[in-house]
Amino acid sequence: MTEIQAGKEEAAAAAASDISSVPAIELDEVVKEYQAHGEVVQAVKGVSLSIAEGEFFSMLGPSGCGKTTTMRMIAGFEDPTRGSVRLHGRDVTDVPPNKRDVNMVFQSYALFPHMNVWENVAFGLRRKRVPGAELRRRVGEMLEIVDLTGREKRRPREMSGGQQQRVALARALVNQPRALLLDEPLGALDLKLRQAMQIELKRIQREVGITFVYVTHDQNEALTMSDRIAVMNDGLVEQLAGPREIYERPATKFVAGFIGTSNLLTGTAERFDASTVVVRLGEGDRVLVPVGEGARTGGQVEVTVRPEKIRISREEPAAGVSAVRGTVAEVVYLGTYNSYAVNLAGGAEFTVFEQNANDSSITAERGDPVWLSWQPHHSFAIGS
Repeated sequence: MTEIQAGKEEAAAAAASDISSVPAIELDEVVKEYQAHGEVVQAVKGVSLSIAEGEFFSMLGPSGCGKTTTMRMIAGFEDPTRGSVRLHGRDVTDVPPNKRDVNMVFQSYALFPHMNVWENVAFGLRRKRVPGAELRRRVGEMLEIVDLTGREKRRPREMSGGQQQRVALARALVNQPRALLLDEPLGALDLKLRQAMQIELKRIQREVGITFVYVTHDQNEALTMSDRIAVMNDGLVEQLAGPREIYERPATKFVAGFIGTSNLLTGTAERFDASTVVVRLGEGDRVLVPVGEGARTGGQVEVTVRPEKIRISREEPAAGVSAVRGTVAEVVYLGTYNSYAVNLAGGAEFTVFEQNANDSSITAERGDPVWLSWQPHHSFAIGS
């Protein structure tokens, strides 16, 4: 290899590294305002985030939180009132949707009913006048990825909801967009099919290797598929992190309550030792919280703990764990686990999940006095 060739290869490698380091999507202080009944309503309130190339990124939140509006601004279907949108380093804030290298999949799928599977998937390539041999190759490869080989001649009405969903995905992906935007695409499916499609979507995303931006109100979907999640509420991002971080260490009371089931307690920080803060709730009750959560002696502390972390028993737990007393208000058998509603002495209601590891026996019945206990590292102090 000559020095010139080596220099060219080094330059190409450096350029590729620079490209990969540029985020696929960036939002910078994006605001979206509407006029409603003579008043200005902010649907999105200064959202800034960065989505990496090849990432499966979810925007999660309740209806009306601004997640779909944010996605529509990425796609170009809505114009930001203020702020900017960048795709792969290029400012596209004023660029129309058909000039942005992204595709969007909707909950309704929007398939052409008079076309068969092959024609639906090939539609975009034909509009672009892709040569026949390449068109056939790309459509065939995409149908194989979404597991629809052999169903090319079926029309949408002859297919299940999950199969229609895969056709919509194939039609969007065959155009080789730099990013794919998915707006609650599994919402019309039944629970079992939706769960199966979650795994399929993650597999497809991994195979094609492009950026997926996924909007959902379903926490399980987001936790199952995402590399990172932006939890949105009232037009703002309340927490942006990986699924485990969001579930185990919620940043706000809203996130703790919206993601899974969470028990919230408010108590007084009475004393510190080397590793824990002792939060007192009532006579004989104690909650141990790891040091470093910002608690101060005599100050009020809000603590969250997940139901599956808690052990329910009739005997008082040994020292070294959080321990609170209560009375069982309800017991529900849910197959793989029992769910207990426990009223604490201070008036709070706790939910406890007890795994049915060996059999379906019930630890306590309704009306029984019980102790609830959990390890200190399962307590987490949260913000507002």
